[in-house]
Amino acid sequence: MPPRANSAAARDAAYVLHPSTELKAQSQNGSLVIDRGEGVRVWDESGKEYMEAVAGLWCASLGFSSDRLREAADRQMRKLPYYHGFGAKSHEPMIELAEMLVQRAPVPMGRAFFANSGSEANDTAVKMVWYYNNAIGRPQKKKIISRLRAYHGITVAAASLTGLPTNHKLFDLPLPGFFHVSTPHHYHGAEPGETEEAFASRLVDEVEQLILREGPDTVAAMWAEPVMGAGGVVIPPRTYYEKLQAVLKKYDVLFVADEVICGFGRTGSYWGSQTFDLKPDIVVCAKALSSSFLPISGVLVTQQIFDGLAEGSASVGVFGHGYTYSGHPVSAAVAIETLKIYDEMNMVEHAQRVGAHMQAELRRRFADHPLVGEVRGIGMIGAVEIVEDKASHRNFDAGKKLGYRLAALGEKEGVLTRALGNDSIAFSPPIIATEGEVDEMLERFSRALDAFAVELRRENLTVV
Repeated sequence: MPPRANSAAARDAAYVLHPSTELKAQSQNGSLVIDRGEGVRVWDESGKEYMEAVAGLWCASLGFSSDRLREAADRQMRKLPYYHGFGAKSHEPMIELAEMLVQRAPVPMGRAFFANSGSEANDTAVKMVWYYNNAIGRPQKKKIISRLRAYHGITVAAASLTGLPTNHKLFDLPLPGFFHVSTPHHYHGAEPGETEEAFASRLVDEVEQLILREGPDTVAAMWAEPVMGAGGVVIPPRTYYEKLQAVLKKYDVLFVADEVICGFGRTGSYWGSQTFDLKPDIVVCAKALSSSFLPISGVLVTQQIFDGLAEGSASVGVFGHGYTYSGHPVSAAVAIETLKIYDEMNMVEHAQRVGAHMQAELRRRFADHPLVGEVRGIGMIGAVEIVEDKASHRNFDAGKKLGYRLAALGEKEGVLTRALGNDSIAFSPPIIATEGEVDEMLERFSRALDAFAVELRRENLTVV
């Protein structure tokens, strides 16, 4: 029903153009207006409390309140509220944050560049790959490989990396030169009786055949999220990354690890690259870098790539790329304090302990539910996928948008989840969540899932 006249929801419906939203419905119905937050909980404008099961957009790792981060922003605001990095200008917060990231990188890195979002960081990395290959005399080596169901952002190049139809349709994307290979999801992609290892080999062979078909001298890089987030919380099959990295190295194809979701403890290691033994040439990070208290993202490049960029800039006269807010001193100060908090709280150890509990509880509570086809996840990221038929792994008709209905029922129960596509519900609570808070979160979702099953029975959509 339409929102109450003059309410925040009504004003929202009248004036705000929302990201990743069905705009016509939102214009009619308004939005859920969140008023305040504390810890793992938020409250809407009416005072109703919710547990945030996805940390906003996988990102509020320290929850929705932190005196230390607020004070870090205030201190920097009073000292130097803004300065830029253009033309060899700098400031202490940008310098310190670059040091901290390079020192914490999953593999040796040479430099850190800053942007404002994961999308901008991935766009930057695409441009760096092209610039680098031009600079070292490989002007034909420009094609980029990504994966179906990947999510790397929504700027023009980043959206071309992304492998989700809704981010392409009506936008005239992807751009030429971007290729998408199969999703490494054994549950849906494997042939009957195919082991994870055999499935991994088949998918990596697909990558190799693409490189050979296009010509190794034209393929520049491949992008991968260690765990695919918005595409469904897809955990790679055993041996996939080992085999994939060998092929990329064989043909001198750069490997870019998109750590926007996975970085800073989400998978139970500091980086998702460490969880899966990745050796990337470029690392992209954002979100939990500042616990999303302020916008900031980073691109880490190896010394080899930096040397190529430096040679190119010497020949041109400048590295002609950057943003007004690159390394913004207030955002950088908050990110520095965030990384210090991670160190002090033994964030990786906490994420491993609570993550193991969350994974066990997800499976105990939902794996045998008649509507659940697969429960998957690692560390403090997971998903529950609903299916029409468990035996065949068949999902419901996508047009019914049942995943969104289930998420809406969760909202009524006081838990904010995220429907991925039409089938999967994501869980990615703040890293600070306790085992007890995870249990409460899953109990609320359990009630929503039971109510969902009742609704489907009434509509004769299922026999459960």
